[in-house]
Amino acid sequence: MIKYFDFETQIESIDKEILLADESEKNYNISIDALTNSKNKKLKKIYDNLTPWQKVQVARHNERPHTLDYVNNIFTEIVFLHGDKKFADDKAVVGGFAKFFDKSVVFIGTEKGNSVESRIKHNFGMAKPEGYRKAQRLMLIAEKFNLPVITFVDTAGAFPGKDAEERGQSESIASSISLSLKIKTPIISVIIGEGGSGGAVGLATADKILMLEHAIYSVISPEGCASILWRSTEFSKKAAETLKLTSSDCLNLKIIDEIIPELHGGAHRFPNEQALLLKEYLKKNLDELVELNVKELVKNRNEKFLNITQNI
Repeated sequence: MIKYFDFETQIESIDKEILLADESEKNYNISIDALTNSKNKKLKKIYDNLTPWQKVQVARHNERPHTLDYVNNIFTEIVFLHGDKKFADDKAVVGGFAKFFDKSVVFIGTEKGNSVESRIKHNFGMAKPEGYRKAQRLMLIAEKFNLPVITFVDTAGAFPGKDAEERGQSESIASSISLSLKIKTPIISVIIGEGGSGGAVGLATADKILMLEHAIYSVISPEGCASILWRSTEFSKKAAETLKLTSSDCLNLKIIDEIIPELHGGAHRFPNEQALLLKEYLKKNLDELVELNVKELVKNRNEKFLNITQNI
């Protein structure tokens, strides 16, 4: 049973009616069709007018597809690589080789997990220094073999623990950003859920940054912002509006390059359809990037990020 938000009470009621109609023999087809049409209209109305705080909730939905869901739906011939060859294998970051249509690519992404066990295993998608160093290793391999890099970002932020700080958390993120600006191969990043703080930027420094319609991308979480500015998380909704964290805000500020639409009801309701749509957008952007001269590619990438501060 899917989890409903507080702004989806009408949808929940209709789903219950559909379930009852499904169990009834009388007027089966008429009832189901009428209720389904009503549900679709209401979903469209709701999801065309989500507030920033509601988008935060959608981006965090437990059943929203994560990196591994998209990797398994979009790529073939997947080979995972592990470890940073310095300290450990951070399971918050996954990556490896894969086939994307007729091209070999390197994929990297933060993985949150979709059950209690997997979330603990992947540390809720919060990477440690070895995770970012794993990403750097994969980027260098991609450059060596002239393979495009596709990254998936879905993290509340880098892991803030004492052990991570002792091993150089900030340096590892900065090095990932620096390397992303230098490597001589195309990079595409996709914000698929939460894009939180520097932990997200470490994997979202790319030639093309795509963002799912109901994903969020921000320097800090609304709760974190509220606790700093108003000293109370009760102002989280106000903080969400102030942070300009929605996909449309990020596009207007030229922080991202393109919005990938979501079906009405969110990616968590239509994971397979969303994966196919994401696949189309990735192919279109990758086809454009591989046509560019490598020197021009790197030059444009650096100029893109140097100009971001002028747009904010």
